[in-house]
Amino acid sequence: MTAPALPGRAHGFAEDVRRIAPLAWPVVIGQVAVLAFNTIDTVLVGRHSPADLAAFAVGAAAYVTVFVGFMGIVLAVSPIVGQLFGAGRLEAAGDEMHQAVWLALALSVLGIVLLLFPQPFLWIAKAGPDIAERVHGYLRALAVALPASLLFTAFRGFNTAVSRPKVVMLLQIGGLVAKLPLSIALVFGVPAWGIPELGVTGAGIATAVALWIQLLLACVMMRRDAFYDRFRLWGRGLHAPNRQALWGLLRLGVPMGAAILIEVTGFSMMALLISRLGTLPVAGHQIAVNIVSLMFMLPLGLANASGTLVAQRIGAGDLADARRLGWHGLLLGGLLAAVLGMVMFATREPVIALYTRDAAVAAAAFPLLAWVVVFHLADALQTVAAFVLRAWRIATLPMFIYAGSLWGIGLVGGYTLGFDLTGATPPALRGAPGFWAASTAGLVVAGVALTLFMRLVLKAKAEELQQRAAGQAAGQPAA
Repeated sequence: MTAPALPGRAHGFAEDVRRIAPLAWPVVIGQVAVLAFNTIDTVLVGRHSPADLAAFAVGAAAYVTVFVGFMGIVLAVSPIVGQLFGAGRLEAAGDEMHQAVWLALALSVLGIVLLLFPQPFLWIAKAGPDIAERVHGYLRALAVALPASLLFTAFRGFNTAVSRPKVVMLLQIGGLVAKLPLSIALVFGVPAWGIPELGVTGAGIATAVALWIQLLLACVMMRRDAFYDRFRLWGRGLHAPNRQALWGLLRLGVPMGAAILIEVTGFSMMALLISRLGTLPVAGHQIAVNIVSLMFMLPLGLANASGTLVAQRIGAGDLADARRLGWHGLLLGGLLAAVLGMVMFATREPVIALYTRDAAVAAAAFPLLAWVVVFHLADALQTVAAFVLRAWRIATLPMFIYAGSLWGIGLVGGYTLGFDLTGATPPALRGAPGFWAASTAGLVVAGVALTLFMRLVLKAKAEELQQRAAGQAAGQPAA
């Protein structure tokens, strides 16, 4: 466990990087393992058939829309537990984990219904009968996977908050190890073993099996690891639902989940709308979005680590250190994102070749990554800023910023450009490239707005510290 810094101690950028890095790199690796689920399926299903890849793009967009919004609500456990952990209130932190389990179970019921009846997503995508049938098979399998995903999200949020990201990483890698051979066998079939060729449906079944194995291992680990004894997680079963605690999770989690849902649906709806253009455009989009999603794991890891440390320092009452950590996390995320974006821009042609042998699909994906440097830098800044704000339990205004920038500019703007609604869209921006140009603009607006809002919040905290210091100097009691 990372030892909390001493209250009042000043830290430079280099020292804060050393504090952030041990919490960030396991999150990066773990989330890459999670995204590799999608990458494996993209590659395998794409090699199986273009129709399966198109169905996967639509089905994945539907699942992500359902899962991610609910995931964001459950992840409210992380900043809450982080503050309790920083304050030394360990049993209260353990109870929050139990409340997050109840929340995950309740959300799973609603999510399963949405996945079993995906007609709205099929209508948006204008999917033909063949594609729709494949989407139904894929989502039925993922409906089985959803409870395991949301329960593991509670486990992930709790462990991130108490500086145990390596445990999560190892389990996520374990899930990937289980997923790979299952996907190969179920997508392409193994006639010698009596396993039929299931295509995209097989990819969904493999995901469900791997996620339930991952959750089972998480439960066993938390039961046997003495680290968790201090939180009183075991001994009297699942704690009864606590109305006040659940309300606290929902009050923070609903705007968090809505913000994440807006962010994700800005891109998942892109896939559904681009699918109207045909199989090749949506296949190219699926490859490009998978590449930038892999890149996103780096700022996501830094954002998680920065938010965790900020929440812990807030709980410990060291607001000055919490402010510095927030700024240094944002700076680190921006610097690394700029470098990674430039590397990907320079190597995008051979990277795309790893995904497909189809020259037409590769040609559809290539122009979409022309925006990758600005896209990734803006994505990194908005992500780190959002996580730092959540550590201060601020999530409502960021939700509205996301709605205006990612839906208003990104999605509506992309629809306008991509389908040339005005009749004035340049040829280079018609179709999928128009969606990507508008999404990049939306991310830039979100990144700038959230960074400025974070500046206002941290400035207010600095003024609070100054007033507290002035009061102490005048002999008044500290607030």
